[in-house]
Amino acid sequence: MAGPEAGALEARVRALAVLRIRSAALAVALLPAAAAVVLLAGSASGRIGGSHGQGWTALRWVVTGGALLVLLLAAAVAAVVVRAKPALTPTVPIAEETAPDLYQLVRDLAERLEVPAPSAIALTPDCDSWLEDRTHPAYAGRRERRDRGALAVEEPRTGRGARAPGRPAADRVVDRPERRVPRAPVLVIGSPFLWWMRVAELRALLAPVVAGTGPSVHPDIASARRFVRGLDAAVAVAARGGEPSSGPAPVLVAAVRRPAFGFVGWVARLLLRGCRDHAAQMERAVAAAASERAQSVDYGLRIVAQEQVGLAYAGWDRLLTRVALPAWRMGRWPSRLDAGVVSALTELSRRDRLAEGFTSRLSERPACDLLEEPGAMDEATSLLAARLFHGGPSEPGPDWSPVDWDTYPEEVVDRKWRQEAARLNRVLDERDDAHDPAGAGPAPAPVSAPEPPTLARVIDRLTADPAGPADGPDGLDGDAPRLAARLSVEVAREEAAATRAHGRDRAAGAEGPTAGPGGDPWIDGFAPVFPLQPPRTGRELLADHVTAMVCCAAVDTAGAAPGLDWLDGPALLVGGRRRADLARPVLSLVEDGDDGPLRAWLGEVGVRPEKPVRLV
Repeated sequence: MAGPEAGALEARVRALAVLRIRSAALAVALLPAAAAVVLLAGSASGRIGGSHGQGWTALRWVVTGGALLVLLLAAAVAAVVVRAKPALTPTVPIAEETAPDLYQLVRDLAERLEVPAPSAIALTPDCDSWLEDRTHPAYAGRRERRDRGALAVEEPRTGRGARAPGRPAADRVVDRPERRVPRAPVLVIGSPFLWWMRVAELRALLAPVVAGTGPSVHPDIASARRFVRGLDAAVAVAARGGEPSSGPAPVLVAAVRRPAFGFVGWVARLLLRGCRDHAAQMERAVAAAASERAQSVDYGLRIVAQEQVGLAYAGWDRLLTRVALPAWRMGRWPSRLDAGVVSALTELSRRDRLAEGFTSRLSERPACDLLEEPGAMDEATSLLAARLFHGGPSEPGPDWSPVDWDTYPEEVVDRKWRQEAARLNRVLDERDDAHDPAGAGPAPAPVSAPEPPTLARVIDRLTADPAGPADGPDGLDGDAPRLAARLSVEVAREEAAATRAHGRDRAAGAEGPTAGPGGDPWIDGFAPVFPLQPPRTGRELLADHVTAMVCCAAVDTAGAAPGLDWLDGPALLVGGRRRADLARPVLSLVEDGDDGPLRAWLGEVGVRPEKPVRLV
C-alpha cells in the first residue's frame, strides 16, 4: 500500500493508540469501582464473608469508599477536560455571500481531491494557512454561527438525506449530519496570500491544506484530536487556577481550588506525556497523506506558489515592523495592510535582483478578486493584526482611528517626528541632578524658562563634557546615558497610561471578559497578544528621538517632506527623493559625541540647526 492511503492508515493507527491511552485511563479510574462491585455482590450472595465477616465488611467499606473517591476525582478531571475551551486563532470570518468565488474555488478543489469541503473559510493576518477544528461545544453559539459559511451545506440535493449525482462519497459527511460524523474543520487562509498571490497560485497552495479535511473527518482521528486538545486546554485551565469568579474569591475557596486544579493539571500532563509521541506521529501521517493526495493538483504551480510564500512573509514582516508598528504606537492603525503588502513586495522586487520577474505576475488576476468586498476584509484583518501584534482596542475610537496610505506621511510620519522631538525637548528642559540616577523617584521638575526647541541645542547637549562618568550604559558617552534613561522612563510612562486607557475602554464596552487572570492581555479570552519587537533600549530611543529632531528641522528649514518607504517605514524626502544616509551621522553623535558627520550632512541638505522647530 502506498500513497495517501498508507498515510491515512498510519494516522488511524496512531489515533487508535491515543484512544487506547484514554481507555486505559478510564479503566484505571473504574478499577476500584469494579473491585467494590465484586465485594458487594459477593457479600450479598454469601460467597464472600463466612467466618471472617467483620474483616470482609471493613475491607468492603474501605474499597467502596476508595472507589467513590476515585470516581469523584475522575469525574472532576473529565469535566475539566471536556469543558475546557481549546485555544482558537482569532480570525475574520468570511460568509459565502461575501466571497462566492472563493468558496466555489475551495469546493471545486475539494471535489478534485475527493475529500469533504471545509465547513467555512476565515482570514488571519499571517503568512500561513491551516485547518482548524471549531466543533467544541463552547464555540457552538453565536460566534460559531457568525463564522460559519455555507460551503458544504447549500450543495444541491436530490432528496432528503441523498446526495446529488456525481458528487464524491466523502460528501456524505455533510449531507448526513445525523450520522454523527465529525464536521469538517474551518479553512484559515493568511490574508497576505489573497492580495499577493494569483488565483492559480492560491489554488495550488491550498491543495494540500484542503486535502487534510479527509483525515480530519475520520471518527478515530477526530476523537484523538479532540482528546489531545482537551488535555492541552485542561493544563492551561489548571495553570490559571480555573476561571476566576467576579470579585475577590474567599481565602477558603482559593485554598481548595488551588490543590484541586493542581491535581487536574498533573493528571492532564501525565496523559499528555503518554500520548504525545502518538499524537505527533498522527499529525505527521495526516500531513503526509494530504500532501500525497494533493500531488495530482497543480503540482508544478505549487512549487512557484511556495516561492511566493517566502517572498510574502518577508514583505509582511517588514510592513508590520517598519510601517504599521510606528502608527500603532501613536494610536493609529493602517486600514489597508494587505494592499500595502503588495506595494512592499513590488518595491522589494524592484530592489532585489532575486525577485526580478515577480512584478510581471501583477497583470494576472489577484486572488483578492475572489472577494466581493476586498476593502472591507482588508480593514477587518488590519484591525485584527493591530490587536494581535500590538494589543490595541477591538473597535475604532477617538484614540484608535484608522489611517489611509495616502495620508500616512502627514498623519503618522510627521506627527511621530514632532511628538518625539517634543519629548526630547521636555527631557532637555528638566533640571539635571548628577548625583541621583535617572528614573529613580519622580520626574525632575522643569526649569522656569525653557530654551527654544532647536537642533543646535540637542547637538550641544550631546557633545558637551559629561558631568559624570565618561562611559555610560549601552555604549553611550557624555550626557547621552542620562538622556537615554530619562527617555526610557517617559516612554514607559506614556505606554502604561495608554494601556490603562485601552483597558478601561475594553472593560466598558466588552460583553464578557477580555483579559485573562492576572491581567494577561488575552484577545477575546482565548488568544494571547504576540508583540512584534522587544522594548527598545535607551540607546535606540535616544537615536530615534535625535533622528526625529533632525527630520523636523529639515522639514521646517530646508523644505524637506515626510514620506513613506514600504520596506523601511517613515522616510525623509529631500527634493522628492528619500535620504537614507542619516542613520550613521546620528549614531556617531549619540554613541561617540562626534557631531562632525551630522553637521556635514546638515550643511549638504541645507538645514539650519539654530532655527526653532515646530512641535506638537
